[in-house]
Amino acid sequence: MELMFIGADHEVTGSCHFLNAAGHNILVDCGMEQGADHYENADLPVAASEIDYVFITHAHIDHTGNLPLLFRKGFRGKIFATAATADLCSIMLRDCAHIQMQEAEWKARKAMRSREVKYTEPVYTMEDAEGVIRLISGYHYGELIDVAEGIRIRFTDAGHLLGSSSVEVWLSEAGVDRKIVFSGDIGNKNQPLIKDPSYIEEADFVVMESTYGDRLHEKERADNCEPLAQYIQKTLDRGGNVVIPSFAVGRTQEVLYNIRQIKQDNMVTGHGNWPVYLDSPLAVEATEVFKKNIISCFDEDAMRLVNAGINPITFPGLNLSITGEESKAINFDPEPKVIISASGMCDAGRIRHHLKHNLWRKESTILFTGYQAEGTLGRILVDGKKDVRLFGEPVDVYAEIGKLVGMSGHADRDGLMEWISAFKNKPIKVFVVHGDDLNATALTNRLKDEQGLDASAPYSGAVYDLIAQEFITEAAPRPVKKKVIVSNVFNRLLAAGERLMSVIRKNSGLANKDMARFADQINALSDKYDRKD
Repeated sequence: MELMFIGADHEVTGSCHFLNAAGHNILVDCGMEQGADHYENADLPVAASEIDYVFITHAHIDHTGNLPLLFRKGFRGKIFATAATADLCSIMLRDCAHIQMQEAEWKARKAMRSREVKYTEPVYTMEDAEGVIRLISGYHYGELIDVAEGIRIRFTDAGHLLGSSSVEVWLSEAGVDRKIVFSGDIGNKNQPLIKDPSYIEEADFVVMESTYGDRLHEKERADNCEPLAQYIQKTLDRGGNVVIPSFAVGRTQEVLYNIRQIKQDNMVTGHGNWPVYLDSPLAVEATEVFKKNIISCFDEDAMRLVNAGINPITFPGLNLSITGEESKAINFDPEPKVIISASGMCDAGRIRHHLKHNLWRKESTILFTGYQAEGTLGRILVDGKKDVRLFGEPVDVYAEIGKLVGMSGHADRDGLMEWISAFKNKPIKVFVVHGDDLNATALTNRLKDEQGLDASAPYSGAVYDLIAQEFITEAAPRPVKKKVIVSNVFNRLLAAGERLMSVIRKNSGLANKDMARFADQINALSDKYDRKD
């Protein structure tokens, strides 16, 4: 019964943990790294085809973005998530695949222009995304799920995103029972729309996030409408646009919720029914998922609006932009407006076009509403850089750069301490993940000093024995070095070979006649491609 740390260890993105228990291989999250990468991640200890189950905490890409890649490499197991997470993954993973394919196409065109002979293949394709989506099953909060003999799980509302959860995992092996809780991303209290985090009272081991492990949020969530209204008022007054880079799932819906309140209370004056453009097909689809999950996920304030016949995330003056032509038309309309577009860190998507049209305008405002990972364009702008490159061209930054500091989907250090304090009995061990060096280390020390807990912040590659209650391997930090690029096509071939071996092992009980036919087919294929040196 072992726990291995793979991703988001002393880093914020790329969450992934590996469990081997009761004869099964399990992943908890399979996220994509975003922004700067500081440490090398350990490889999975088994082939993708040997993974039996994946438990997803929530739909954000830094927790799910590598699922299509896992499928591409041969994974065909079962994926467990909440019903809302399953719905969101269905649209988000397709969108991510679309971005991967667009990026590969752009690189290929660039290579052709420079007369390079180079084949560029996407990390994964739409076919991979659709394949892995078919493996996801959705469940209700609080439902006890028998995964396999010796493995049971339950999803508990983490209050971070629609459908987000902490995952309680009960394991039985060799007569030993253990319970391990994966916190997922713990939500900030008093967020619009979604409920506050639910607390868990018992666990032997806890794997908890530390995104804001050493920081306090500067303002209460109740203040979000006022500063947002102030930014909108002064920007419209000077004839500019308010451009809001926003995560399509979660943050966008919160911004819509706040703007509806601002319009209802006439907090912005002198501009009539000022227009708001939601320019993100993904955000439009995600907003429909929010509406679908009103009863199970919305908080009391949002439900009061719903029960009064008010849709809490729509209002007069809201324009939905779906097609590319509709998106382009926004920047040729001279009327001052609010533009909400993805991605939230400005690293892809339509937001980059809106930045190109507004960064150089001193009358416009670029307003950030969420965490900006190091190395992203969003972080560069927040840090004050006065010139950036977009689509290969230099752009001077004259627009006002703002940030709504009270709008965060993550609990701050006090919220994290409140969450861990809810456990009635001290866990045997707390593993601190999903935070940079500063925040992971700070939270680890607070857990030790203030809670008297045995806590540590392992690096990728560390392996812990849950029965013996000790580290088998204590990995050292491995700073990222320049990586040697290997052909993605060859990687696909290797993955196919690994999957073939997995299929062979699973057919040990096949009838002799069928096994012989299978062997002949493999040998015929090998003869066809065997290179004679």
